[in-house]
Amino acid sequence: MSDLELITFGCRLNAYETEVMRAHADAAGLSDTVIVNTCAVTGEAVRQARQAIRKARRARPDAKIVVTGCAAQIDPRQFASMDEVDHVVGNQEKLEAATFRALKGALSPDDTEKVAVNDIMSVTETAGHLIEGFGGRARAYVQIQNGCDHRCTFCIIPFGRGPSRSVPAGEVVAQVRRLVENGYAEIVLTGVDMTAYGKDLPGAMTLGKLVRTVLKLVPDLPRLRLSSIDSVEADADLIAAIAEEERLMPHLHLSLQAGDDMTLKRMKRRHARADSVSFCEAMRRVRPDIVFGADIIAGFPTETDGMFQNSVSLVDDCGLTFLHVFPFSPREGTPAARMPQVHGAVIAERARALRAKGAAALKAHLGRAKGRQIQVLLEDETQGRSADFTPVRLDKAPLETLHPDPCAASAGALLDCVVSGDDGVALLAEALR
Repeated sequence: MSDLELITFGCRLNAYETEVMRAHADAAGLSDTVIVNTCAVTGEAVRQARQAIRKARRARPDAKIVVTGCAAQIDPRQFASMDEVDHVVGNQEKLEAATFRALKGALSPDDTEKVAVNDIMSVTETAGHLIEGFGGRARAYVQIQNGCDHRCTFCIIPFGRGPSRSVPAGEVVAQVRRLVENGYAEIVLTGVDMTAYGKDLPGAMTLGKLVRTVLKLVPDLPRLRLSSIDSVEADADLIAAIAEEERLMPHLHLSLQAGDDMTLKRMKRRHARADSVSFCEAMRRVRPDIVFGADIIAGFPTETDGMFQNSVSLVDDCGLTFLHVFPFSPREGTPAARMPQVHGAVIAERARALRAKGAAALKAHLGRAKGRQIQVLLEDETQGRSADFTPVRLDKAPLETLHPDPCAASAGALLDCVVSGDDGVALLAEALR
């Protein structure tokens, strides 16, 4: 086992920040340490983090355990009170090299303060971090934005991430260029509220303009992908880029949350059901091969059977393929936690029904792909993702025959394939000669 271990929960942004911490920890010479990067999006995510901390202590009784991330930022006391934890570090502090130099200098937990968590709401800038790569070779994440200025009634994340702030375009381009030079074929732009990008920067920068800039200034980048976006805030340049830029992948993950207008209003979302349907229809007109994923919450407070069915039917009306279903989990301190709650058994059943609907939508999507030629970004020798982010499993034998050089059929390689079928959750494909 490596002396330095990082455990990550939650979103792509957390995955990116874990690599920033890894670089700082390595530069500081930090060893015999476990860093747990937590998520706070649901109560279950917090529970899993606490469980991982206890497991890490049992496995490594002499290591330092450092806890950070959104759950630690929001409620540092609950982690500081755990006997297993040596240090709690805030979301801003975890990105600063000085934090890891201080941890390196601490011979015992008493040599530095146990809790280093400042007011995240006072942070006004987000700097780019030049990292060399990620643990896997398939794709790399680049942070372009952090924080959120909205206050959805169910969401605690703004209190873990602070106000919306953007990384200047030049820093984003520099990071993308470095990762491409290091062999990454796919870059994923990530943030907390991506479509808010640029509002705090000089000029009229938007997410769409940033995408255009990256593709223009890094011509050797084969694939650019976006993480979750808020469709109602998609700017004209982004829509044009989706329509015109072949290197911008035809896959969007949408923050929809519900398909019922009253539920959306009580969530304090900024869109109506019709907005979601119209956006998906418009995107499909300009990019017929586009595939949509979406976040949907099951059992939001006051949700009736009829309201829930409006969310279920949104899968068909928007043509969604990849569903990320969240059983509603009240987060202390949010308005939704004070609303009349749906019974837990009902929430669980609605989540099950939504997942079943998502599984059926995915199966239909997979069935339509048989016989198509696709390009697969390999995640290892036998599996990867197509341009529209569909999972693909490959026949290993043809790869060995077609590519005697193992580097040609390893993680990060782009391989032309033809779809032979599916197994219900992934495409089955064969490499082309």
